[in-house]
Amino acid sequence: MNKKDSILQSALELLVEKGVHNTPMSAIAKNAGTGMGTIYNYFPTKDVLINELYVNIKKQEDTAFPDFDATRPIKTQFEAYLRDIILFFIDNAQYFMFMEQVRASPIITEESKKVGIATVLPVYDLINKGKDERIIKDIETDELIQFMGGAVVSYLRWYHTQEHTNSNSSSIQNQVNMTWDAIKE
Repeated sequence: MNKKDSILQSALELLVEKGVHNTPMSAIAKNAGTGMGTIYNYFPTKDVLINELYVNIKKQEDTAFPDFDATRPIKTQFEAYLRDIILFFIDNAQYFMFMEQVRASPIITEESKKVGIATVLPVYDLINKGKDERIIKDIETDELIQFMGGAVVSYLRWYHTQEHTNSNSSSIQNQVNMTWDAIKE
C-alpha cells in the first residue's frame, strides 16, 4: 500500500469510528504513520480527503457490478443489481458507514456527486426501459431510484447492527423480492 492509500485507509477507519467532525487531520496523519507535511502534500484540506474517499468508494462500487446484460429480463437484471449492491456494502461495512455520514453532507462537491451519479446511470436506464415496457410502475425514475436506495440503506442499517458471521442469502433475497414487488407494474 502506498502512502496515499495508507492515508485514505487511515482516514476511513477514523472517520467511521469518530465521525467526520471529530476527526482532525493530525489524527489521520498519526494513524497513517506519517507527518502532517506528507498528508497535506496529498490532501490540502480534510474536505479534499473526504471527497477523494467518496469518489474512490463510488468507483469501487461501480466496478463491483457486472454490466447489465440487455438480453436478460429486466427483473433478472434488477435483482442482480440490487443483490450485488447489498452484498458490496455488507462486504465493505466501513464504506457503508462512511457513505452514511457524508451522503447528504455539504462537504461532498458537485464534481464528486457527478461521479456518484455516473455509477447509477445504468440503473436509471434499466428503470426507464422497464417503464417503457410496462414492467415497472410509471412513476418518476428519480422517485423510484430514491425508493430503491432507501430500501437498500434501511436493510444495510439493520444488517450492520445485527450479529452476523456472514451474509444471509435468504434475507437478502427477501429484500430484493420486496423491492421488486413494490416497483413492478
